[in-house]
Amino acid sequence: MLFSALGVSPLVGNLIATALTFVYVFGLVALLNYCVTKFGLPQDISRKITHIGAGSIIGFLPLYSDLHWSKYLNVTIFVVWIVLLVQKGLFAKPDDEAVNTMTRTGDRRELLKGPLYFVIVGTICGTLLYKTFPGIVAMAILGWGDGVAPMIGSYYGKLKYKILSNKSWEGSLSMFVFASAASVFFIWLIIPSQLNMSRILLLALLATIVEGCSPKEIDNILIPIGVIVSANFI
Repeated sequence: MLFSALGVSPLVGNLIATALTFVYVFGLVALLNYCVTKFGLPQDISRKITHIGAGSIIGFLPLYSDLHWSKYLNVTIFVVWIVLLVQKGLFAKPDDEAVNTMTRTGDRRELLKGPLYFVIVGTICGTLLYKTFPGIVAMAILGWGDGVAPMIGSYYGKLKYKILSNKSWEGSLSMFVFASAASVFFIWLIIPSQLNMSRILLLALLATIVEGCSPKEIDNILIPIGVIVSANFI
């Protein structure tokens, strides 16, 4: 925990941890915007890297002290982005950083769909499900599994299938692999006493099935709901 390492109060330690999340997120968005505008990084790739980076914010949770209510400040960055995404989704210019890095086509209205759903889920997982197994696994799977799968599927997917939207078996396999690996890592990092491989693999498999059946844009809601509800029975 940061407060003990720095010799400060839990409140101050949690405030510093929160400041670090802001540096991390806005730094990532700025870096990806630079790569899009200067090096031609495809927007769909930038969008998914942002997606993965946002899910990885849970990596800051070990810095927070549970001894003070300010532990819930971990979601401040998500709350800020809820406001920003609504504002930018309605009024942003085409060259806006968020539009460049978080949309597939450059249409600002996309920010009001998948990206907005993502930060709402992050807010719930960081408050109601703070440092719980379901909350951590939901964010790990949503960030890494659902972040990597479309990239692998789009660029390397040869074996296609369609339920409610076009998917590939290569993308679904990568969803399962990265969802499992990320869940193991973040559970080990945050609440190692609850590391349960069989439980994680079952939830990752379920999330892969949900992702394969989900329409575009709403998988950011369906995947975490599926994981959180199922975690109470598995």
